[in-house]
Amino acid sequence: MTLEKIYKKRHRRGLGESASGTIMASIPVLGFLIFGMIPLILALVMAFMYVPGKGNLAGAEFIGFENFKEVLSDYMFWQSILNTLKMAISLPICIVVSLIVAFLLTKDIKGRSFFRAVYFVPYVCCAVAVSLMWELIFNQNHGIINSWLGLTRETAIPWLTDSSTYTLCLIIIGIWGGTAYGIVLYGAALTNVNRSLYEAAKVDGAGSFRCFFNITLPSVSPTSFYLLTTGLIGALQEFTRPQMIGGGQGAGPNNDGLTIVFYIYRRAFVYNNQMGEAAAAALVLSVFILIITAINFVVSKRWVSYD
Repeated sequence: MTLEKIYKKRHRRGLGESASGTIMASIPVLGFLIFGMIPLILALVMAFMYVPGKGNLAGAEFIGFENFKEVLSDYMFWQSILNTLKMAISLPICIVVSLIVAFLLTKDIKGRSFFRAVYFVPYVCCAVAVSLMWELIFNQNHGIINSWLGLTRETAIPWLTDSSTYTLCLIIIGIWGGTAYGIVLYGAALTNVNRSLYEAAKVDGAGSFRCFFNITLPSVSPTSFYLLTTGLIGALQEFTRPQMIGGGQGAGPNNDGLTIVFYIYRRAFVYNNQMGEAAAAALVLSVFILIITAINFVVSKRWVSYD
């Protein structure tokens, strides 16, 4: 075989590989355009229009900022923001618990692999199934919690039907399900900490607590920043837990389970002729998330160390 034929053969093979690579790479891009970009553009357009029915653009009318005025003047919208921020209290607790558990699992203890697998189980569980499980645990009449406390039907605590305990239950569920991912990431980050730093610190007489706060925390700060950023975005998009535990459209006692996304959902699919207002609320949420994320990036320059 001559060199010219070998070159042509390799050239055709290279073209085939490039074509197959382009096709495979274009699939997620095409999926994003169809299921991401187009709905995003439509939502942006509907935010400034009156949309009759559930997304019927045929009779839509441009009304300017009226949808935004309606949403921002709605008391339930601001209550949904407050409820969402209350549920987000579970985020810093998750980060702290994840770091502590991951740090303990780096020690030479028996069954370390078993505990890592057990702690990771909540992350792979279906959110709907987890919510239903916790709903049974907190059930007033035959729940496990009231049974452990020795409370009967007359003295049982109405965990999910009382405003004083409902949000607390959601926070507990968030902590239980949110620590698993952090444990995995912190476990990987802790194994990459330079051990020579600990040895040098011990030579200088530093104790365990000083090593933890002066070496461990700065070393895993990029992981903490990542968990904080993604956790905030996820917390502001909370929907499943209150929607399942809140009794469907009820959103909990006194609408304590009404989150921002739940508010958008009810505007779009429960109430009639409010698709434009739902799109406006979604756009407000997007701007809110953008502002929170930008502030987080600016503040991170003061405490995140990439050295």
